[in-house]
Order: sequence, then C-alpha cells, then structure tokens
Amino acid sequence: METVTLRRFELADADAMMAWASDPEVTAFMTWEPYESVDSLRAFIRDTVIPHPWFRAICLAGDGDGGATPVGAVSVTPTADRCRAEVAVAVARAHWGKGVATAALRRALAAAFADLDGVERVEALVDVGNAASRRALEKAGFQQEAVLRSYCVVKGQLRDMVIYSFISTDPLVE
Repeated sequence: METVTLRRFELADADAMMAWASDPEVTAFMTWEPYESVDSLRAFIRDTVIPHPWFRAICLAGDGDGGATPVGAVSVTPTADRCRAEVAVAVARAHWGKGVATAALRRALAAAFADLDGVERVEALVDVGNAASRRALEKAGFQQEAVLRSYCVVKGQLRDMVIYSFISTDPLVE
C-alpha cells in the first residue's frame, strides 16, 4: 500500500474531491447528498473545510503525483463539550479495502490529540450497516461502545448507529 499522508485542503482540490464526493456509493452512509456541481463543492471547501479546526485531505505518497491529489477526507470536529470530538472519514471507492481509511484514522488520532486543546475523547458514529467503516475504526484502535437504536435519519430512513471511541490514554495502533 502507498503511504497515507494528511494535509490541509485547498480550493484547488475541488476537482479531485468531486471524483469521490459526487459518488453515491461513497456518500451512501453520509448525512449529506452527493455533490452535483464542482462550484457547490468549492463553496463547501471555502466556507466549511478551510476554516474548520481539523479537516484534512487524505493523500497517497506513491500515487504518481507526489501525493498531492486527495483521495478522501478525514475530519475531527470538537463538540460543545470541549473534551470530546467526532471523527468522520470518506475515501474514494478506488481505494476501498486497501487500508487507506484505517491509516488516515490512525494519523488523524495522533495529530488531533496534539492539535485540539482539551480533547480527551474522539468518537465516531457509524451506520450499523456500514461494515467497512466499522472494521476500519476497529483496526485503528477504536472501541465499540454501543448500538444506538433509531438514532438518526439518513437519506430519509431512520437508522441505528454504532458509537465507537478512542480516548487519549488508549495506545495508538501502528
């Protein structure tokens, strides 16, 4: 597998991000709909991603372009309770099943605890039917805590969610 790196997004990443942010399979378990225009995606990058405290592009060092093209995104968002943050990850379909999400989650954990003051716990809420994301979290060292029944509506359907956590004293998985 190529080496996974994380970097800040730039407006110039909109076209590369469109390749996976517009894919209905990539966004199937997301609360947001696939993007239909690069202009709306560029506005999202400008207005939400760039000012976000911890939103990173997932890049691959051995992808032939020097590792500059995003193949996914990972974010760690502090909650109203300063000790907690929520992690989310999305990876282009061409890179599914290759450990990219797991590697990105591991790197995000290490950096987020250092970068986000007061965060002691990182949580992930995953659709009970999203086996691949659940497996990536577990491989990254997250622990499953509970199934939250009828927790939220995703794409018009009431869904059960699994909550995972990683706390600052948990050992980082290499």
